[in-house]
Amino acid sequence: MKIFRQFGARTILVAAVALIAPAVAPAQTDEIQVYDASIAAPGVFNITWHNNFTPDGRTMAAFPGGIIPNHSLNGVPEWALGITPWFEAGLYLPLYSVSEGRGSTLNGFKFRMLFVSPHADDRKFFFGANFEFSYNAKYWDTHRATSEIRPIFGWHLHPWDIIINPILDNSWTGGFKGLDFAPESRLAYNFHSSYAVAAEEYDDFGIIRDFDTLSNQSHQLFAVFDHTSKIVDVEAGIGFGMTPSTDKVTLKLILSRDLNKPHKK
Repeated sequence: MKIFRQFGARTILVAAVALIAPAVAPAQTDEIQVYDASIAAPGVFNITWHNNFTPDGRTMAAFPGGIIPNHSLNGVPEWALGITPWFEAGLYLPLYSVSEGRGSTLNGFKFRMLFVSPHADDRKFFFGANFEFSYNAKYWDTHRATSEIRPIFGWHLHPWDIIINPILDNSWTGGFKGLDFAPESRLAYNFHSSYAVAAEEYDDFGIIRDFDTLSNQSHQLFAVFDHTSKIVDVEAGIGFGMTPSTDKVTLKLILSRDLNKPHKK
C-alpha cells in the first residue's frame, strides 16, 4: 500500500493533468460498461470482447462523414494485464464497426491505466480511477486524439451493488471548462455469486460549462444480465433511449476470460 500511495498517487496526478482538456461527446461507442474496480491479478492476461448492435438507432451520423448508428455493429477486443494488486494496463485493439453505407471499418485504438483499491470485490466500499487515451479514425470521432477520466465509486451491500462512474471526456483542445460530463451508474442484485441482474444508466450531459438542452442530451437505460463461470464471463443487456438524441434500442454483449492463471508464490 505504501508503494501505491507513492508511485500510484504520482502517476494518477500526472495522468489527470494530461487529461484536462475539453471534450466532445463521441458519435458512437465501442464499450458500454460500468467499471466496478475489479482487475486481473498480477501477471494475469485477460481478454474482454465488447460488441454492441443498434437495431433501432439514429439514421443520421452525429457529424458529417461519421458512422450512421442505425443497424451498426461496434466492438473491440480489450487486452488487459494485471501489474500489481492495484494497477492494470489495457489495450483496445482493433476498434471496428460494420455500418450502413460504409461497411466494415477499423476505427482506431485505445490504451488505458486503471488504478483501484486492491481486492475491490471483497470490499464494502471500493474506488478507483481509469485514464484512457484514444487515437480515432476521422469517421469515428471529429478529433484524432481523445481521452477519458473515469472515477470509480461503489458499494457491495450483499446482495446489492451500487456503482457510479462520473466520467469526464475530452478532446485535447483547450482548458478545463471544455470537459464533457458523461456519467454511468449501475444498480445490481446478485442472486448468486455467479448470477446477477442490473439496471444501468448511461448519460451524456454535454460540456460542463454549458450543458446541452435535454432533447440534445444522451440518456440510455439498460437491463443487464451477468453470469460468471470458469469458462467465460458473460454480460448481456438491452438499452432504451430516453431522449431524441439517443438511439432507441441498443444491444450489448461482453465476453471476458483470463488467458492464464496467476503464478503461485
